[in-house]
Amino acid sequence: MSGLLGQINPGLLLILVGFAGCLIPVQRVRQALMVATPVVAILMLAMADRGTDLATASVIGLDLVLYKVDSLSFIFGLAFLIASLLNAIYALHTDDRLQDGMALAYAGAAVAATFAGDLMTLFIFWEITAVSSVFLILRAGTKAAYQAAMRYLGVQIFSGVLLLDGLAYVYKSTGSLSLEAFTSFDQPGAKLIFAAFAIKAAFPFLHNWLQDAYPKATVVGAVVLSAFTTKLAVYAFARMFPGFEMLIWIGAVMTVFPVFFAVIENDLRKVLSYSLNNQLGFMICAIGIGTPLAINGAAAHAFAHIIYKGLLFMSMGAVLYRVGTAKASELGGLYKSMPWTTIFCIIGAVSISAFPLFSGFVAKAMTMSAVAKEGYIIVWLMLLFASAGVLEHSGIKIPYFTFFGHDSGKRVKEAPFNMLLAMGMAAFICIAIGLPTIGGFGYGWLYNMLPCTVTAPADVCLASGKEIKPYAPYTVDHVLTQLQLLMFAVLAFILLKRFGLYPPEKPGTILDTDWLLRKPGYGMVMWAGTVWGKAGPALTAFFGRIGSRTFEKIETTFSPRGALARGPLTLGMAMWSAVLLGVVMLVVLLAS
Repeated sequence: MSGLLGQINPGLLLILVGFAGCLIPVQRVRQALMVATPVVAILMLAMADRGTDLATASVIGLDLVLYKVDSLSFIFGLAFLIASLLNAIYALHTDDRLQDGMALAYAGAAVAATFAGDLMTLFIFWEITAVSSVFLILRAGTKAAYQAAMRYLGVQIFSGVLLLDGLAYVYKSTGSLSLEAFTSFDQPGAKLIFAAFAIKAAFPFLHNWLQDAYPKATVVGAVVLSAFTTKLAVYAFARMFPGFEMLIWIGAVMTVFPVFFAVIENDLRKVLSYSLNNQLGFMICAIGIGTPLAINGAAAHAFAHIIYKGLLFMSMGAVLYRVGTAKASELGGLYKSMPWTTIFCIIGAVSISAFPLFSGFVAKAMTMSAVAKEGYIIVWLMLLFASAGVLEHSGIKIPYFTFFGHDSGKRVKEAPFNMLLAMGMAAFICIAIGLPTIGGFGYGWLYNMLPCTVTAPADVCLASGKEIKPYAPYTVDHVLTQLQLLMFAVLAFILLKRFGLYPPEKPGTILDTDWLLRKPGYGMVMWAGTVWGKAGPALTAFFGRIGSRTFEKIETTFSPRGALARGPLTLGMAMWSAVLLGVVMLVVLLAS
């Protein structure tokens, strides 16, 4: 039995139970399944053998690998399964069949895609993530959520179309659907697949779907969305594009530009969405570096980020659930009535800020070291600035304006127990993998799962196929450098607040690059529609008359009653046949 379970992709179990959950009306039964299924899936993953094709199929002549585990897919898949368990516990206070089922199916699709062993299987589950996740936005039930969901779905489906086109080129040129890493953009399909991944990873100018959709999702939906889509894209980049230098600069820009938007944004769930872009940038930059240390940094950062970003979205979701808003201008003083949520939010904030003794520190340190080691000084300075920025907008702004700051006078109940339990479990993980290794706890547990370790087989290390020495984050220079950065960032926040220079929290709409589509682009479409509405009938009639006259001339010439049908056949038809033959020969001569 254990052997059979070890050969089934755990994502398939989550998808099947998720779809079934949409049909189960009894809340207790359904939610018990939602919680138990990720636990079973984790056990299934623990039984799986690594490095072999565990499940294969042949469909319409294509050989598909449905389940394959190595060190890179293992750490991402385990993080996804842990997140799905935390999300299921967090949602226990709700009675929403569609949300419960689609949340689990969405998580399952991400897990299944992570363990896909070929491009077609990856594409199938890539599209399931898009279709299932849109319901987490729709269930908010507002007009804004519906519109955002439709835009989100269009973008995600477009990403899938690009991936399908890319794999078609790969299959045509190689006869294989292998997930082997590309070595250049000159390879067939590489650019299309890169673009598909870029959309899902929310690259600059392709990122607006994230800030548009996530803040409009349900309380539970935003938590679930934060864990899977973008990290699946990070996994895909690490799998197929390690060492592409352009990713270094794209990632560096991703870390910097969200800082400016997050500082002035009033909606705190949107602040976290911009912060998500910032953190993705560190991972993409590390993948671009492509060394074993950098690939490890990307994988460790993704694992830690899934947990602490989920914790921050959970805390803001609890506030939204109790207070009815996540706007900084309407919050403050909530530590008095939501003390546990406050504590958990602070743990998530210090984790994302990379304070020593928390998960973000042991993950981000590897990326910073890899960038410095390869001599990218400008990139290193950009990441340093971005690190200070994330402390400001996620480490300080989120907890300060929500729970402290000015007292809004709102007195509410503490979050429901299941929310607190999920937040507590996430907070425990943030601390457990951030501590120096003592016994079974500490960062050593995380580092031992990384794809390029001294215990990993050489072929698992995607970047170079070489083993590397264990990385030690708790050195004097690492700790002192990070503490100096954090203290100066805190001091800057205090001084800006003291002298009234910090941007005030007030309602408003922050313009991003999607403004170009929403305003000028939309205006041009509407203008074109208006012009066509006025000129369309006249243009249609004009071209209709030309077409009718042209058809009459052709019919007059070539019909049985036309000019070519008159007189002896050897005269008219022979003459026109010679003329047409001459035209064809002239065209051929010119073309050659």
